[in-house]
Amino acid sequence: MKLSKQFPLNALRVFEAAARFGSFTKAGDELGMTQTAVSYQIKLLEENVGEPLFLRRPRQIALTETGERLAPKVTEAFAMLHDAMATARDSVEGTLAISSTHTFASKWLAPRLGSFHLKHPAIAVRFQATSDIIDFSREQIDVGIRWGDGNWPGLALHRLMGLEFTPMLSPKLAASAGGIKEPRDLLKFDLFDAGDIWWKQWFEAAGVTDTDLDRRPRNQLGSQAVEADAAMSGHGVAILNPAFYAAEIALGRLYQPFELTRSDGKAYWLAYPENRRNVPKIKAFRNWILEEIKAAGD
Repeated sequence: MKLSKQFPLNALRVFEAAARFGSFTKAGDELGMTQTAVSYQIKLLEENVGEPLFLRRPRQIALTETGERLAPKVTEAFAMLHDAMATARDSVEGTLAISSTHTFASKWLAPRLGSFHLKHPAIAVRFQATSDIIDFSREQIDVGIRWGDGNWPGLALHRLMGLEFTPMLSPKLAASAGGIKEPRDLLKFDLFDAGDIWWKQWFEAAGVTDTDLDRRPRNQLGSQAVEADAAMSGHGVAILNPAFYAAEIALGRLYQPFELTRSDGKAYWLAYPENRRNVPKIKAFRNWILEEIKAAGD
């Protein structure tokens, strides 16, 4: 329905208070307005309605018949708006949206979330697993777990952990080639992803400089988690973080043929907009994850 006049929301708010108190002065006290300002807003509303809403008498006011019909409807409407805002605010404040790399979410964060829920049972968690650097100004994300060098201006940043990496494959695949006796033996297999700088760095540290990494097809599977699954299935060799896959190594699903590990100096970081530092749910998550990192000795 098209309205012929501008909807006087502020004037209605003033009218509701004046009708409830039966006084322009008390309405002004509640709203932080002068009596003159209250009278002005009531006059604007009466002009909008086309009828007087109050009878002005010496030292008192009284609702007119039109005012008496309008007052309970306006009170009800503001109560509905208040409830709607409270529901929306509870929803926003009660759900923490986290953007994280798939590997960190599945191998570190998810197994520990139970302790977060025990400390903060009123905060629900929503995950968005992605390797992309999300834009906090465009997406409804509260905090991000990012992999990189920590150079993201305008964000509050907390270093969580660095990673070491080393080749891993299934024991059956290793046995199929007669075992892995030296680093060069790994070149007998498909590598996930051969173009990843981690492979070059690891082979150089192992003393193997004449590799064919640049000529190999790049089997890009998107995350350590997926590459680990492919390696456990016997499809090739993945370069992974031993700490993330300690259980798989212990169970014999993955085989780490060499103790040599490398690090590229990058790390996982907790990131969020600087101006949201004191939002309760963000503060709760920040304190929890930093305590968990410290307790784990990462």
